[in-house]
Amino acid sequence: MEIEIFLRQLKKMGCLCFKQAVEVEGERYKIIKHIADGGFSSVHLVENSRTGKRYAVKRITCHSIEDQNIAKAEIEINRRFSQHPNIVTLVGAELTGSADIVHDVTSEVIMVLPFYERGTLHDELERRKVSRSPLPHSSLVTMFHAISLAVRELHSSSPPLAHRDIKPHNILLSRDMTPLLMDFGSCSPARVSVRNMREAQYLQDTAAERSSMCYRPPELFQVSSSCDIDERTDIWSLGCLLYAMMCGHSPYDPVYERGDSVALAVQAGKIEFEEHGYSEDLVQLVTEMTNVDINFRITIETVIERVESLLHQNINAV
Repeated sequence: MEIEIFLRQLKKMGCLCFKQAVEVEGERYKIIKHIADGGFSSVHLVENSRTGKRYAVKRITCHSIEDQNIAKAEIEINRRFSQHPNIVTLVGAELTGSADIVHDVTSEVIMVLPFYERGTLHDELERRKVSRSPLPHSSLVTMFHAISLAVRELHSSSPPLAHRDIKPHNILLSRDMTPLLMDFGSCSPARVSVRNMREAQYLQDTAAERSSMCYRPPELFQVSSSCDIDERTDIWSLGCLLYAMMCGHSPYDPVYERGDSVALAVQAGKIEFEEHGYSEDLVQLVTEMTNVDINFRITIETVIERVESLLHQNINAV
């Protein structure tokens, strides 16, 4: 009896020790190894039993109907934008069970995604930090342009969507360094009108739960009871990502590592650049993207215009 209880607990926790394969949309995948863990999910390298091709499987354990609905929304958003060359393709997805928080019953969402050996932009920046070989200026601009195009795809949808967790960890890199935006679990309608404390607290709590602290914009740290939020929340995060591509880390990682308040630092909005070998145009772009006042922050269209101007400069310089 005790063994049965133990096994049930392992199953609830999503342990794969006794389950060496998963089946999604009629395809069976053999589990090779664990790759990573997120706040609400785990990722494993798998192999299609029929074709031998390798994929990444993301498993999300849902403890409530709300968790389940968020996971289902992630699937729908990923399917909707999978055709974009800079958004990761969803190969297959499946929901098993039905979550019930009252009776401590969980459900599981499984997503099959392409596997990229190079890993994420975060992995790439860490490797380059160790080897002291920062991204070449032209490569950085090209990659950032592609990431911005993926963000524009979300912002130009109807209604506009915001990713709400843009960071190097959520950018996959293909073998030829093509970036692909992933992880749409935080994605939500971009334009939100907050009119009371309850709505403000809900938005603030959701951001605290699903938007990474060192890339989170100031308006989501301290949400006003009367404000309008739009897709420019992503522009702040994208500005921090550009800084990370230049300096190897978010502008607020050092604050976090010192144990100081990231919330206060972000709301103060002062970003100090370390020594780097990139153009002042990129520094200016980061500054404009991280304006503390969302109403004066530039849009994704302006970001792309500026980056395309830098691309043309690179071409003319060759």
